[in-house]
Amino acid sequence: MPVCPDLPADVTTAAAEACGLGLLGGAGMVAVRAADLRSPAGARLGKDGRTALVTARAGRVRTGDVVVFLKPVAVAPAVVRRDGRVQAAGHPSDHARLGLAEESLDALTGSPGVIDEIAGTVILKGKVKGRARRAMTPALAIRFTLLMTLLKDAGYAEVMATLLGDLAAVPWQRPYQVPTAAVACTWREALGPVPLEQLRDRLLAGIDDEHREQDWRAVTVGDLKAGSIDGSLTRTPDTPANREAYGSAGTADDSAPYPQLRELRCSDASTRATLAAVTGPSGAAAGGTRDKGEAEQALLDRALREYPRLFTPGRLWIMDRNFPGVPRITRMLATRTHVLIRVKDGISLKQAADFAPDGSYLAVISGGGETLTVRVIEYYVSVAGRDAPELFCLITDLLDDAVYPAEVLAGAYHWRWIGSETCLKEAKSAISGAGPSTGAMLRSGTPALIAQEHAAWITAVELGRAVAREAAAVAAPARKGRRAGQPVHPREISFTAARRAVITTTRCGAATASLPASLTAAHRDDALASLTRRRISVDRNRHRDRRTKARPGFPPAGPHLATRTAPAEIAVCGPLAA
Repeated sequence: MPVCPDLPADVTTAAAEACGLGLLGGAGMVAVRAADLRSPAGARLGKDGRTALVTARAGRVRTGDVVVFLKPVAVAPAVVRRDGRVQAAGHPSDHARLGLAEESLDALTGSPGVIDEIAGTVILKGKVKGRARRAMTPALAIRFTLLMTLLKDAGYAEVMATLLGDLAAVPWQRPYQVPTAAVACTWREALGPVPLEQLRDRLLAGIDDEHREQDWRAVTVGDLKAGSIDGSLTRTPDTPANREAYGSAGTADDSAPYPQLRELRCSDASTRATLAAVTGPSGAAAGGTRDKGEAEQALLDRALREYPRLFTPGRLWIMDRNFPGVPRITRMLATRTHVLIRVKDGISLKQAADFAPDGSYLAVISGGGETLTVRVIEYYVSVAGRDAPELFCLITDLLDDAVYPAEVLAGAYHWRWIGSETCLKEAKSAISGAGPSTGAMLRSGTPALIAQEHAAWITAVELGRAVAREAAAVAAPARKGRRAGQPVHPREISFTAARRAVITTTRCGAATASLPASLTAAHRDDALASLTRRRISVDRNRHRDRRTKARPGFPPAGPHLATRTAPAEIAVCGPLAA
């Protein structure tokens, strides 16, 4: 801890302030005797009562004295009124930050203050002109929207109160009131989707760079890093604008109770981190301007165009039965990336060579006027308690059976569920109950605000995962259990705990902009140390039958699907014995 001796009288004020802030950064708390507290405006609190108390003298604290312990909220120049009231110069938005999340955001994007940087380029629309500095600013509106997607059951007023925390109680130079829900809604509309989309893209690029530098592989496929690609539907409020923009899936007549946004996520299979996301409508437009939605395959085509940095020779992309299409696979392979895709029944695979020693074989797949040679791995998965094993058929461009054995690739396909299904379930847990219905749902009523909220949701969720990765990096290995002595993997840190840590450090003002760097670093270390203890069990070999995505023609058998805990046994198919 820094030590600041008694300073001689000729020491400059700046040096004394620097010394005092250094002590504040080390201690983190200020203790003042209650007897030393005074109103700078005299016997009362001045004209309107908006003043901070001051100390009459630096009295020595003795045992038994009544002491007020003060938590630093902000460091700002003083404004002294004519009647002596002491207030803070500036604006709360200059100080409000997103706790652990914003520090991770600045580190991943390589741009300290990236939110303020983007806010400086915003062109506001509608009722808000932004020329006068009022309750909201573009930067505060961006932070509000990000935090909103993590506080699923909170209204606008509660989200704003969480973001500002104790900053709202500071006697600012200009009287300040926490913005109302109507003000927050107006500013969201004025902000538009572009700033949040820019922030999302910069963060995802930073996460991609981080994963290139770090080796978090939990699944080993030679020297490749496994990624997962899958689509998902997210409900939106049932407004005419949303119904026209997104439509719905699952019904031919668009009679689903809520419109649905379709998205495609490319994620790292080991850490579940999102590397790219593209969105589109799920069904026909209510007004007839669009006769169908944008399928997952079309979204994958867009991802290939919009995120070429992801499709590299060092990655293996795992996909389910919905994606095969020879022209599409050919375009993916043209980027020199690799694929492992499950094919569904009815797709013709013409065997082109004898079986390899591992049971795989080369085959030709045709479609769309193109022909492609692939390697085929067929295998059964058996789980204790199930009546019959399930057959899987995978195709891949990895033709060397010695470097990439069939059993390794069969085991790798399991990580599609971990990389996509679990990734999406974690992300949707942050918005479950946010809208006018139960379950995962966005809350915005117009397509522009849906686009803004979706970009903010992706960004906020990935910042939570980034915090979990930082906690894993400083966590001590378990002393007992299956992973005793092994480094802590990011997926062992609870996502829910990481999300709550972001909210808590925002609410308590642990990293407001004006606090000494040493103090915010200490708060960060404490929060990460607490998060390292919030671990979950992984690789539990739990299995559950897939939930049907279509409406059944008969009543369901029961309210719950049975969960089995047993290791999955893989049996690779091979040629019949002569």
